[in-house]
Parts: sequence; structure tokens; C-alpha cells
Amino acid sequence: MAESSQRLSALDALRGIAALAVVLFHYLPYYDQLYGHAFTPWSVLDYGRYGVHLFFILSGFVIFMTLERTRSAGWFGLARAFRLLPALWAGIVLTFLAVHLMGPADRAVSLGSALMNTTLLHEYLEFPHVDGAYWSLVIEATFYCWIALLFYGLKQWQQLRLALWAWVVVSYASVLWWRDIPDALEFLVKDLLFVKYAPLFVSGMLMFRWHRHGRLAVADVALLAVAVGHALIAYKAPFSLFVISCYGVFALAVAGHLNGLANPPLLWLGRLSYALYLVHQNIGYGVIGWSYQAGLPGWAGVTFALALALTLAAVIHYAIETPALTWFRKFRHRAIDQPAPLPARTLP
Repeated sequence: MAESSQRLSALDALRGIAALAVVLFHYLPYYDQLYGHAFTPWSVLDYGRYGVHLFFILSGFVIFMTLERTRSAGWFGLARAFRLLPALWAGIVLTFLAVHLMGPADRAVSLGSALMNTTLLHEYLEFPHVDGAYWSLVIEATFYCWIALLFYGLKQWQQLRLALWAWVVVSYASVLWWRDIPDALEFLVKDLLFVKYAPLFVSGMLMFRWHRHGRLAVADVALLAVAVGHALIAYKAPFSLFVISCYGVFALAVAGHLNGLANPPLLWLGRLSYALYLVHQNIGYGVIGWSYQAGLPGWAGVTFALALALTLAAVIHYAIETPALTWFRKFRHRAIDQPAPLPARTLP
């Protein structure tokens, strides 16, 4: 049990590393692309954009733990809402105010758009993101809806696996013939089924099955191989190979070979990862731009931006995110009137 717990802690550390990789990508090469730095950022940081892909694999893995401990789709939806929304709303308020005060001006959105962001439906309704990083949260929320529908609607893992096979096959075909997708199907395929990213979530779910049962059936191994292979056609080389390496790192962590990552600094970063993701990008751009205007060197602006993002993330995590989750767990405990929530159903 202790070893299993340490493996999961290593995954939390990976979450922190992925979040930091995304932050450095946004602050260095991506900022340089958008606004221009006074120096040339290290090109390897371009790979940091794929930290989001590691988040998606992690989400697929973690979601089954939540599903198997949750009695119904209603309770699952509430659990996800309390996990995502309080911190998101805080991030929206802080980012909206900071961008209107510090800039960049091209990142400012209207109050109406900001309010729509609080629902995570804004992209589907063609409202801009308060922060550019929020695109992945829309995909996350859509994934939760799909997987809840499939998990609670289907009775056996074999049935769910067939649905996942169909999803991955559609993802393959859609990426291969991306420009030929009929206009009438674009919204369903590209947005609701998010075919460029769905195999990442599926892979995470299959790796959880491996972690949970200690082995995978042949059909599961085949599906995992196909899902991983999707990266070869969905992303151009060498980035496709980097995405596949994310699978490898994740598998090593699940197998217990990266337990050394479970150290206090990385675990702390992992705990802050969601809040950090919410507040880093546009607020950081404002700080970097302000630093340049003040005549400071570029590295100073990036350092200030990172320090502020970590500070805001810590405030959101400890003052909002953690208390909200604690309150919800107590509420759920009282509502179901038992010492701890039992698994609703484990798919055999």
C-alpha cells in the first residue's frame, strides 16, 4: 500500500513538473513569439507546450479513481465542479483585473466574456478566453461529461472499452482527414469529441486499469498501443516523439520507477499546479511587459512573473481550492450518512 501511495505521489510530482513546463513555455518562447523578448529563449523550452498533454493523460488516470468511489453521475458532477470551479472563478477575477490594469491590451476581454468563462461553456458559444490557457479546461470539462455518461450508462468494462475503441478510431480518421471533415460534423468531431486529444485521456484510463489490476487484457494492450500511436499522426516530428515520451515517463511513474520524484518541493508544486495553470499566462505577460517598460532586463521580468504566479497560486490553493474541497467532502459525508464513500461500482 505504501509503495502504491508513493507511485501516486510521483504522479502528483509529474503534474507539478508539467505545470512548470507550460509556464516556462508561455513566459519564454511563446512570449517571444507574441511580443518579443530582448534575448533569445532556449529553444528546448518549446516542448513545454506539451505539458498540457501530460495533464490530459493524468486526467484519464485519475478520473477512474473518482468514478469508482462515486455513487452516481450527480455526485460525480458535484465532485468535479467543486474541484474545478472555485479556483477557476478566483483565477478569472484575478486575471480579468490584472489584464485591465497592466495589459497586455490585446488580452483584455469584456465583463460579459469573463462571466461566460465561469461556466466553461464560453468557447462553444464563441466567447474569448479570459486566459489563453483555459482552452484545455473546456476540453477537461467536456471529457468529464462524456466519461460520466459512458461509465454510469454502461454496465461492463467490455462495453466501455468498445466505446473507447470507437472514440480512438474516430480520432485517427479525423486527424488523417482533418481538412476533409464535413462542415456539418466539424463541431461534433473537433470540439465535442476533441479528436486531437481524446487518445491521451483514453491512455490514462488504460494505465489506471494496469495500476488497479496489475495487468491488462490483450484487448486493452491493443487499445493502448493504438492510442499511443495516434501521436505519430496528430503531431509533427519531433514533437510527436516528445508526446510519446510523455507516455513513457508516465508509465515509468505508474510502475514505481520514478518514486524519487515524490520529494517535498515537487509535491508542493504538484498541489499548486491547477491554480498555477489558471493564473500564470496573461498575468505573467502583464508583469513581463511592465518590467520591460521599467527598463529591467528580460530575465528579471520572467522571474517576477514566475514569483507572482506561484504566490497567487498558493493563495488560491490554500484559501479557496482546499477549503472548497474540504467543505464538499464533509457535505457528501453528511448526505450519504456513512463513514466514507464506498465505490459505486468497479468495472470488471
